Amino acid sequence: MIRDELSELSAFATVAQERSFTRAAARLGMSQSALSHSMRGLEKRLGVQLLARTTRSVSPTAAGAALLQELAPALERIERSVAETRNQLEKPTGRIRLIVPRLVAQMVVMPKLAAFARKYPEIVLEITTSNDPVDLVAGEYDAGIQLGEFIQRDMIAVRVTREMRLAIVGSAAYFKSNPIPKYPQDLKDHSCIGFRFSNGLYRWEFEKGSKVVTVSPQGHASFDDPELVIQAVEAGLGIGSSIEEPLARQISSGRLVQVLKDWCPMFPGYFLYHPSRRNQPAALSALIDTLRHTD
Repeated sequence: MIRDELSELSAFATVAQERSFTRAAARLGMSQSALSHSMRGLEKRLGVQLLARTTRSVSPTAAGAALLQELAPALERIERSVAETRNQLEKPTGRIRLIVPRLVAQMVVMPKLAAFARKYPEIVLEITTSNDPVDLVAGEYDAGIQLGEFIQRDMIAVRVTREMRLAIVGSAAYFKSNPIPKYPQDLKDHSCIGFRFSNGLYRWEFEKGSKVVTVSPQGHASFDDPELVIQAVEAGLGIGSSIEEPLARQISSGRLVQVLKDWCPMFPGYFLYHPSRRNQPAALSALIDTLRHTD
C-alpha cells in the first residue's frame, strides 16, 4: 500500500469516528475542503461510497462501516508501533544486539551488566560473542566491541578500555627445559600456541625503537578461544599470547612467565563501535555511556 492511501484511510477512520468533517479536519490539522476532497478521491479509487453526507452530519455507509471494522484495529496497531519506536528514541527501552569478543565480554561488559540492568530495566541486551571482526549492518547488530585496528573508518567508535599491552607468556615448567627468548626471532625455536580468527592466525607484532618484527606462531596447537590458549600454555604446551591485564595474577604468582615485554608496546585497546545515526536510540546511548572508559 502506498503512503498516500494509508494516510487517506487514516483520515477516513477519523471522519467516521468524529462523524464530522469539521472536527476531523481540526484533529488532523488540515482544511475541511482538503479533507473532503481526499475522501472523494478515496471513494472514487475504491469504487464505493464510504461516507453518507447530509448538511448536518456525516456517517459511514454499510461499506464504510465494514471497512472501518477491519481498518480501526490495524491503524491502532500501526499507531502503537510508531509510538513505541518514538519512545525508543526518547526513553532507554527496547532490545540492543551487541557482538563482542568473549574475553572483552568478561572484561568490559560483565562487570557493569548488573548495575546497567538495575538502572535500565526496560532494555534487553542480546550479546553474541565472536572474535572475528564483523559487518554490523549485514549481521543486523546495533553495536560491537573490537580492537581499533579492526573497526571500519565509517563507524563511530568510543573507547571502552584503557591502553593495553600484548603479553607473551610461558609456564615456569616450560622454561625449565626451554631457554627464555630474548628477541622475537628466538621464537622460531619454540612451540608457539596460536590464537586463530576464522580467516587465519593472529600474528604477533613486536616493536622496539625503530625495529618492527612480525611473527606467525608455529606450534603444537592453535585455538579460536584466548582462554584455551592460556590453558595450553599453563599445561606446558608452549608459549602463547594474550592481553596482559587478565593475566596479571598468574604472572605475579609465577604460574606464568612473561617474556619479551620490552618488545611489546602499548596499543589503544578496545572500542565500542556502531553505525552513524542521526536519531540514535536512547537504549544504545545508555549502553555507550555505561561502557565508556573514563580515565
